Amino acid sequence: MERTDVIVDYGGEQFVIELKIWRGNAYNERGEKQLTDYLDYYHLKKGYMLSFNFNKKKEIGVKELVLGDKLLVEAVV
Repeated sequence: MERTDVIVDYGGEQFVIELKIWRGNAYNERGEKQLTDYLDYYHLKKGYMLSFNFNKKKEIGVKELVLGDKLLVEAVV
């Protein structure tokens, strides 16, 4: 498998976290696809993506996105 950024094993569960630097919507969508591929590999339904955005007019916050049968929790800081 390719490089996964962070996998946390805690309390008998696994959490897959993808870290990205914000480089636009197209790059973000590729990151979401990459995360869903990791979730398939680890047989998980929920994953997390943390995007670091250095733009002055960024929209920070957390949102949930459903892609197929996967739930992605995305945070922009």
